[in-house]
Amino acid sequence: MTPRRSIVGMIAHAPLVRNAALRRTVVVILIAIFAVLTFFPEKYRVASSLTPTDPASLGLSGTLGQLGAVGSVFGNQAAVEVSMKVAHSDNVREVVMQKLKLDKRLGLTPVETHRWLDRKVDVAVLRGGIIEFEVKLKDASLAMDIVRAYGEAVRAQLATISRTQTSYKRDILLRLVDESNERLAKAQAAYDSFRLKTRYSSPQAAIYAAGDRIPELEALIRAKDVELNAARQFATDDNFSVRQRLAEMEALQRQLTEARSVSPQQQSSVGQVVQQSTQADRLRRDLDLAQGLYDNYKRYLQGTSVENLTSTANIRILEPAYIDSQRQYNWLALIGAILVLLLGLTIEVYLIRPPLDGAKAA
Repeated sequence: MTPRRSIVGMIAHAPLVRNAALRRTVVVILIAIFAVLTFFPEKYRVASSLTPTDPASLGLSGTLGQLGAVGSVFGNQAAVEVSMKVAHSDNVREVVMQKLKLDKRLGLTPVETHRWLDRKVDVAVLRGGIIEFEVKLKDASLAMDIVRAYGEAVRAQLATISRTQTSYKRDILLRLVDESNERLAKAQAAYDSFRLKTRYSSPQAAIYAAGDRIPELEALIRAKDVELNAARQFATDDNFSVRQRLAEMEALQRQLTEARSVSPQQQSSVGQVVQQSTQADRLRRDLDLAQGLYDNYKRYLQGTSVENLTSTANIRILEPAYIDSQRQYNWLALIGAILVLLLGLTIEVYLIRPPLDGAKAA
């Protein structure tokens, strides 16, 4: 039984291939055709590179920090990954298609145009977080328009995302500012009511002054005691001067007893000073807290305005759309030429040194 020939053997023994001159001529012609197609029609490589940026690179980090603005609305997410996701989105392709009217220029339906852009536009990430858009087309003008439109569409979409996030944050901050404003008004009213009730224009100073009253009374009593002892050396207790000093001593003693009282109802007493100082401290803390919250929320709200202004600065164009100066080759045609050459050489070797049995088993 004759063994089945291999594929090379079947091709080599075909009627047209057995003719050496015809075979070699066809191989040379095919290689020449593929060689020409490798260089013509010429394709143009158009590329553009960009990178996500942040306020620090713009010199705005200090300003944004003072105003309570954040550097990126995406939080801890990698800006390059977000930019890549946006660049591959249908929305960006739709914006490019509508801006350039690609469906009419290419003569395709909108769906086919989306697929065509998905195939032709190559978006890659280079070292250092650099994003590159690349298009290879025969029409250099069209390629330039597509690459330029892609960069603008990605920047516009990222700015839209940033403004939407900032608007959401602003709504929250507006509500917080309103709430903190009401809290500040209530705290201020309570503190003013305490001042009117206690007749203290400056509660802390008045309370501290009342607390210093006991040492002052004690000092006065000691001074009066010295005067009284000096007067008794020259007069009896029936003397008018001695009696006057005794009356002053008694009045000072009563005032000291009242001042040392722990009852909150006793005027200018220790108890009243402690109660009023505690209440004044609590009201003052509430007022300071409400004022601090209001000031912070107000500063954060001002920061959202700066974020809106810098929303379009989220992408830094490193290289505008340009045509690569290197010659672009049609690699499929080159591969075809190499395959034809290899096939021709294989057939020549096969015919020069055929298998011993006249056919090679598969």
